[in-house]
Amino acid sequence: MNLAGPAAGRMPRRLAAAGRLGRALPAALLVLALLGAWELYVDLGGVDSLVLPSPHQIAASLYEDRHVLFSNFLVSLKEILLGSLAAAAAGLLLAFAMHFSRALRQALYPLLVASQAIPVPILAAPLAFWLGFGLAPKLAVVALVSFFSIVITTLSALAAVDADLLKLMRTFDASRLRTFAYVELPAALPGLFTGLKLTLVVAVIADVFAEQSGSNSGLGYLLLTAVPNLQTAEAFAAALLLSLIAIALFAVLTVAERRLLPWTYRPRGAD
Repeated sequence: MNLAGPAAGRMPRRLAAAGRLGRALPAALLVLALLGAWELYVDLGGVDSLVLPSPHQIAASLYEDRHVLFSNFLVSLKEILLGSLAAAAAGLLLAFAMHFSRALRQALYPLLVASQAIPVPILAAPLAFWLGFGLAPKLAVVALVSFFSIVITTLSALAAVDADLLKLMRTFDASRLRTFAYVELPAALPGLFTGLKLTLVVAVIADVFAEQSGSNSGLGYLLLTAVPNLQTAEAFAAALLLSLIAIALFAVLTVAERRLLPWTYRPRGAD
C-alpha cells in the first residue's frame, strides 16, 4: 500500500496549521503578559477593585453571574446581528444609488457625514415615539450609527475600479448595468467586505448606546446598572462579552471573505 499520497497531502495542512499557530503566538503571549500585569497591579493595591477589578474577579463573575450575563448576551447578540443586517442592506443600496447618480452623491454625502455627528441619546426619544419601546428603535440606532462605514468603503471601492476595464466595456458597447454587474461590483467586493467588517464592530458600540438610551435588557443595559450598584466585576464581564461578540463576528466574516475572495489573500507576486 502506497501511503506517500495521503501523507504528502497532509503535510501542507500541517505546515499551514503550524504557521497559523506561530502567527497567533505573539498575540497570545502579549495578552497573557497584560493580564498578569493587570492582576499584580490590582492585587498589590495599585487601585481599588471596585474601580478596576482584577482578571480573576472578572472570571469569577463570568461564572457566578452566568445566567444573568447569558440572557442579556442573547439579547445584545440578536440586536447586533439584526441591526448589522439592516445597516448592510441600507448602506449597500445607498452606496449603489450614489454610485449611479452623481447628483444624488453630491446631495447626500454631506448629510451622511453630518448624521455620524448626531449624539445617539438625542435620538432615543423620537425613535421611541415613532417605533415604540421594543426591538425596533434599538435596531434603528444600530443601523443609523453603523451603516456609514459600508457606504464610504463601497463608494471608494467602486470609484477605484481600473479605468482600462471600464473603457474596454464601453468598447464592447456594454450597458451601464452590465458594466456594473461584470466589472465594478466584482472589483469592489474586497472594499465591500471591509465595510461589512467595520460595520460589525461599530454595531457593537451602537448597541450599547441603544440599550443605555432606553432598555431593560442587554449587555449595554447591564453595564449601565452594574457600576452604580458597585458590581464592577459584572460590568467588566459584560464588556468582555461584548468584545467577544465583535471578535467572533469579525472572524466569521473574515473566513467568509477568504472563502469567497481567495485571491485577495494571495501573497504579492504569487501566480
